[in-house]
Order: sequence, then C-alpha cells, then structure tokens
Amino acid sequence: MKYIFVFLIYCSSFVFSQDVNRIFQQANDAYNKGLYDEAVKLYNQIILDGQHDSSIYFNLGNSHYKLNNVAESIFYFEKAKIFSSKDQDIEINLAFANNMTIDSIDPLPKSDLLKFREYLFDLFSLDQYAVIIISFTWLTAIFLGLFLLNSKPSSKKIFFFFTILSMLFLILSFSISSLKLSIEKDEIFGIIFDRKIEVWAEPNFRSENLFSLHEGTKVQLMDSLQEWKKIKIANGAEGWTKEAIIKNLN
Repeated sequence: MKYIFVFLIYCSSFVFSQDVNRIFQQANDAYNKGLYDEAVKLYNQIILDGQHDSSIYFNLGNSHYKLNNVAESIFYFEKAKIFSSKDQDIEINLAFANNMTIDSIDPLPKSDLLKFREYLFDLFSLDQYAVIIISFTWLTAIFLGLFLLNSKPSSKKIFFFFTILSMLFLILSFSISSLKLSIEKDEIFGIIFDRKIEVWAEPNFRSENLFSLHEGTKVQLMDSLQEWKKIKIANGAEGWTKEAIIKNLN
C-alpha cells in the first residue's frame, strides 16, 4: 500500500509538471503572436499554481512591458532578479522598464564594504548556500572520520588540514547565508502601483508634504502605522504615505 501511495504521488507530480510546461509553452506562443494579455493571463496561472522561477517572472515582465504597464513590468523584472541576480538580460530589460518611470532618483553612493557584502550575497542564492553548507558539513565529517581512523602520522596531518579547511568554509558559508537571510527579512522592498502618491514628513496630513512619487518607483518599506506606510527611496529620502498601493517584492 505504501508503494502505491508513493507511486501515485510521483505520477501526480509528473502530470502537474507536464501541465505547467504545457501552459508555459502556450504563454510563450501567445507572447510570440503578440497576444500579450493572453500571455499575462497564462503566466499568472502558472504562478498561482505555485511555480516560481526567473523565466516565468521575466517573461511576465516582458509581456507587461509590451502592454506599457510600467509598475507591473518593473515589479516582475525585479522578481526575476531575485531568482537570477546575475542575469544580464533581466538587468537590461529592467533598465528599459525603469526608463518609463516619471521619477528620476539618483541612488546614494555605496561604500566599498557594502559593495563587497552585495558581491558575497549575489554569489549564490539562499538555496544554493544551503546546498554548500550541507556539502561542507559532510566533507568535514568525512575528513574528521578519516583523521580519527587513520594511524599514519603523515596521513593524519593531511586529513586534519582538510578537516579544518572544510570547517572554515562551512562556518564562512553559514555566516554569509545567515546574514543574507537576516538582511532580506529586515529590508522589505516594494514597487508603487499608484499613478501618483504624496509623501509626508509625519503620518498625518498636517505635516509637511515632502515630495511626490509615481508608479514603478522602487521603495523600501520602513514602518507602518494604521493606514500609513513609512517609505525610503534610493537617494535616502524618507517619509509617510497613506493608503498607497505598494506591492511587496519579498
């Protein structure tokens, strides 16, 4: 009975995968025919079925770009970038989409330390770091076992060296992934979907009106108070906005 149950799970997973591939191909065909609304509908169907990867979000971003949907195209290119941070096609298309936005914001210059941190974070995704950690855990255990079981002094030195080396890489990988996870949880970004929003110095309309923002602009969500949201933009400016439609990227 157990094997029948496992077989049924395998079969259902296989059928589900085949169905997703079929819909994905239909979406691609619709896009190539210029039926961008239909392509958007089909790509969204795949996402609603629980499938998330860079190719789906990238193609969805392209479809919205063709429809001149500024916020949607930027949102989905940014989502694709989360899954494939080093993909040049995503970067190029995201730049094209950002050119459609009204707001021109010069980002704050990054310190060398921040650039190095981003370099380490972009080397691998959290899932890839998890695989690396598991791999080095096994290597450390294997080399430690060989060190303990071997009686030759020369061999013990070699296995001791590789045990320490594997352990260091394990600690380094774990530290980077833990920091990456912590920062990704704390730093919440979103894309503005309203045509225009007003940003205030405090969470009330009696405070100073600082500036306006428009659809497609990427913001960092800092805090919230009832219907108000505190946001920060790339140049470091902060303020509060009420009832704004900001779609979370995290």
